[in-house]
Amino acid sequence: MTSALPNSPNNPQLGHRKAKALKPSSRRPAKELCSECGLCDTYYVHYVKEACAFLNQQIPELEEQTHGRSRDLASEDDWYFGVSQTMIAARKTEPIAGAQWTGIVSSIAIEMLNRGLVEGVVCVQNTEDDRFQPMPVIARTPEEILAAKVNKPTLSPNLSVLEEIERSGLKRLLVIGVGCQIQALRAVEKELGLEKLYVLGTPCVDNVTRAGLQKFLDTTSRSPSTVVHYEFMQDFRVHFKHEDGSTETVPFFGLKTNQLKDVFAPSCMSCFDYVNSLADLVVGYMGAPFGWQWIVVRNDRGQEMLDLAMDQIETQPVMSKGNRKNAVQQSIPAYDKGVTLPMWAAQLMGVVIEKIGPKGLEYARFSIDSHFTRNYLYVKRHHPEKLEAHVPEYAKRIVGQYKLPE
Repeated sequence: MTSALPNSPNNPQLGHRKAKALKPSSRRPAKELCSECGLCDTYYVHYVKEACAFLNQQIPELEEQTHGRSRDLASEDDWYFGVSQTMIAARKTEPIAGAQWTGIVSSIAIEMLNRGLVEGVVCVQNTEDDRFQPMPVIARTPEEILAAKVNKPTLSPNLSVLEEIERSGLKRLLVIGVGCQIQALRAVEKELGLEKLYVLGTPCVDNVTRAGLQKFLDTTSRSPSTVVHYEFMQDFRVHFKHEDGSTETVPFFGLKTNQLKDVFAPSCMSCFDYVNSLADLVVGYMGAPFGWQWIVVRNDRGQEMLDLAMDQIETQPVMSKGNRKNAVQQSIPAYDKGVTLPMWAAQLMGVVIEKIGPKGLEYARFSIDSHFTRNYLYVKRHHPEKLEAHVPEYAKRIVGQYKLPE
């Protein structure tokens, strides 16, 4: 999918920026833990030791700065979902064709641009020759936003456009991104010279390099070359959408864990911000019923953004059903040992868990618990010197509910 953006007369430097966003940087203070958020590809690199999520974990301080308070550690909902004003489930009444879900994120971004609340939207398109290779852009038209409507499940240098923001003279901006990118953005927010910054976040877990993504597709999908997008869904299956419009599902328990255990980026294996704590508004899927999206309003800016799309969506209250804890406890050693079930057993287990397993917010807690216990073990084993400072207190409380192997 191509975009008119590089040829825009209002953005003469975008062609240069496109190449720069994809150019590896030798400046990686986080080393193997670098999530390639793009900050180190700009002159804001001199803030990296303070800003990088993997060098200086500072979620509580930045929550206070962004939302006016940090998490209440007496509240289990705050442990899991962060600071929030409202949580709902929603879906568009008229979905956007080709969107990964129904298109709520794209719709909000377009409304903000059309109504003049922002002058540009930082989002991620793909390169001309690879639908999964991310290409960060500053979109200035609805068409440019729609060209970014499908998730790119690879490490993406979104913040590589920060220099361009300053050069362009933009003063009102919407940034769409994931947790590690948004933590770095919040840390340098005051240096950008903006009058207004809105942040629309998505939950994020287990990104990969482009080579890692190819290994995942090759070992999991029946037709890797035709996959348009995929997602790990609430029915405990990976859903692959193919070019012909068909959907392929693979049960979580049938994944070739023994081959895929090391495919995820070390930064993702060390992340404790699944729910994008520092965004104003978060739109994902994991806390909602199957077919719906989970929306978390964190502050007044987030509510302002959501209000723009309320006449385009139907909503329902969030729900929570089931008990995740036994499933999480059993999954810890299974992942640790790289257990892979025969497909018939995986299919059977998937059917059973779909019927009796956690749903809604309890599924979200299941997913957070599973990843936080895994990531805690990863940091403890590979970066023990970082364990105490790097793992936030809310994550320690979540992990502390389970018995972990050494």
